[in-house]
Amino acid sequence: MRCVKVNAPSGAYEVKIGTGLLPTLGEEVKNCTKAKRCAVFAGENVFPLYGETAVQSLQRAGLEAESYILPAGEATKSLAWYGTLLRFLAEKRFTRSDCVIALGGGVTGDLSGFTAATYQRGIPYVQVPTTILAAVDSSVGGKTAIDLPEGKNQVGAFYQPSLVLCDTDTLSTLPERERNAGYAEVIKYAVLGDRALFETLQNHSTDLPAIIETCVKCKAEIVAEDEHDLGKRRLLNLGHTFGHAVESRSGYSLLHGEAVSVGMVMICRAAVKNGLLSPDACHSVIQLLKDYSLPTETTYTPAELYDTLLLDKKISGGKLHLIVPTAIGQCDILPLTPEEVRKWLRDAFPS
Repeated sequence: MRCVKVNAPSGAYEVKIGTGLLPTLGEEVKNCTKAKRCAVFAGENVFPLYGETAVQSLQRAGLEAESYILPAGEATKSLAWYGTLLRFLAEKRFTRSDCVIALGGGVTGDLSGFTAATYQRGIPYVQVPTTILAAVDSSVGGKTAIDLPEGKNQVGAFYQPSLVLCDTDTLSTLPERERNAGYAEVIKYAVLGDRALFETLQNHSTDLPAIIETCVKCKAEIVAEDEHDLGKRRLLNLGHTFGHAVESRSGYSLLHGEAVSVGMVMICRAAVKNGLLSPDACHSVIQLLKDYSLPTETTYTPAELYDTLLLDKKISGGKLHLIVPTAIGQCDILPLTPEEVRKWLRDAFPS
């Protein structure tokens, strides 16, 4: 088992990565919380595969377990489903000494985490990611959120989990599309700050636990320095500013990782046109994304995406902080006015 410590200012916790970890969930929850009861929130595609193992593990450890199965898809990250989970916890008489278990991918983790953050002003929760994307990114760092019709992740809280338990056995059942989408976030970490990881991915390494650990270590270091996304943590938004706009415009028919892939290509192209990134580096990023069967183009126009960008929650003080690669393994944060962003968005498309 691999273990990464996340020293977030609001509370430290461990990310445990390895095979055969799900059956240990109950003991792990007992070790990191004082819970007597757990609410297991899981997606409809995940619960039939791993829900029984999770519940039985909790019960073996002497914990009561109540389950709620959620519909799959980004549409579940909504005010309606958030309210449903809050009422479930209230109706089942959960208290602040109990615990929420988020069993699934990024949607389940984001929604469950926000529910835990706000129910009775906060109860403990444990992330049990079952997708690559959740394992390397969304389960770590305490960003919890739901969407509004106007935009993605518009309502949320910074609320760290008590534990992240990543059983890599659960990743073996991922559909190929979901698996590839997860690698978009892995590639993001490589472009962001790890050229060695980029080369590992070019060689198609199959050591997934090591890849996950590398990404989690990178995120843990950044979260420890900037928990609330006011400085260095903005780097983790590489590919997300344009990518979120593409994702929202698609009506979430694109998976998050697929949209991030498109967003990375767009910002790389714009960086080349603005003299900050070499054409060769841009080509290498595009080729690696294609190697993992990820999309690299969008049919939406700059004008269509610009309207969506104006709702981006990363706009602060009238400026949007765009994460721009300057080399493989190196990025800068550029604070830009909306009009400057419009220009960069135009530059993100092929001439």
